[in-house]
Amino acid sequence: MSHLFQFDIKTNNKQEFVNIDSFIEEALTESQVEDGILVVYCPHTTAGITINENADPDVQKDLGLGLNKTFPNDSDYVHFEGNSDGHMKSSVVGASETLIIIDGSPIFGTWQSVYFTEFDGPRSRNFYVKIIEG
Repeated sequence: MSHLFQFDIKTNNKQEFVNIDSFIEEALTESQVEDGILVVYCPHTTAGITINENADPDVQKDLGLGLNKTFPNDSDYVHFEGNSDGHMKSSVVGASETLIIIDGSPIFGTWQSVYFTEFDGPRSRNFYVKIIEG
């Protein structure tokens, strides 16, 4: 059996990392799945999903700085919307993450959380959580 959830969020900045653990917990509670897998998917080409540290917010700042240095918003890019850097960052971060569910909870490392990553905000966005029992 599987369950699909859609969540809407509003990002506030051009680039940001939004902790979405509470949305995942909501989906798990509603699904009542005890064992299985969970996929978090972002259907946007200038946003993504990643797992990273939740203890020190400077980690997200450093990730953003590193992505900006690696993929600056270069005036030589030809995409007419002017957000080619967001597309590149999204491709590197990726559109989804998969988690293992045991005893009704996702397995996380000590400092891990799931983040929705915005690279072309602020915007109204959505993402999906698919929970597969098994």
